[in-house]
Amino acid sequence: MHVELRSVNSRFLDLVLRLPDELRSLEPALRELVGAQFKRGKIELRVASRADADTAWPQPQALQLGRLAQLQDLVRGWLPQAAPLSVNEVLHWCRHATPPARLDEWVLEAAKQAVDGLKKARAREGQKLAAVLLERVGRLRELADQAEPLVPEVVARQQQRFVDRWNEALAATGAAASVPREALHDRALNEAAAFAIRIDVAEELARLRAHLDEIARLLKAGGELGKRLDFLVQELLREANTLASKAASLELTNLSVEMKVAIEQMREQVQNIE
Repeated sequence: MHVELRSVNSRFLDLVLRLPDELRSLEPALRELVGAQFKRGKIELRVASRADADTAWPQPQALQLGRLAQLQDLVRGWLPQAAPLSVNEVLHWCRHATPPARLDEWVLEAAKQAVDGLKKARAREGQKLAAVLLERVGRLRELADQAEPLVPEVVARQQQRFVDRWNEALAATGAAASVPREALHDRALNEAAAFAIRIDVAEELARLRAHLDEIARLLKAGGELGKRLDFLVQELLREANTLASKAASLELTNLSVEMKVAIEQMREQVQNIE
């Protein structure tokens, strides 16, 4: 018998057990063993007989052979004409007569070793993924730093453009002749200010930086943080989408696209973290 443990990425824990019929009673213990160590991933635990020649032959134990000899003596005592057991019959009996309790203990111990090995492998993978995510965090901070100086300039430029178009519209309709100039000017400034608020992305950049700081803190702290990282990456994408929708210049649009690319790369990697 041998125990094999496989794992692929998944947002939740999906445990599949493939056990021979004689080991079905171990399913609750094996589920508890795996569930206590892993919270995410599609994990398959398989217990099967070895097919290689070195382990295909049973290894008879003294207790097995003694019990078999007693049974043979008992049968031949009642049936003197019965033929003695052949070596092949003895090996066949030993192959299917492993004490259940001992086999259960062996499978559970092998499963513990497999779980420990998978946990260590995941820890090594997690360290590499954390480094990749921190690199993406640094890239997003660079993009935010590039976008921040553009915001006042873009707001001022778009505000002036709005005022110019407002004045052009008033001149085209002749409204300037019937409404006091000061009233029109005040109204233009109010509308321009409201427009500037709608296209200002300073708050989105501030929230994006806050989410990046929290992601970096979680990665350095370690532990079970996959679901929290999922949520934070969704929030990052929300801010990047808002920035893209409010961007009033080609420069900010390009930066928002680069941000979304980096965030999507992070989301793919976060799926691998428990």
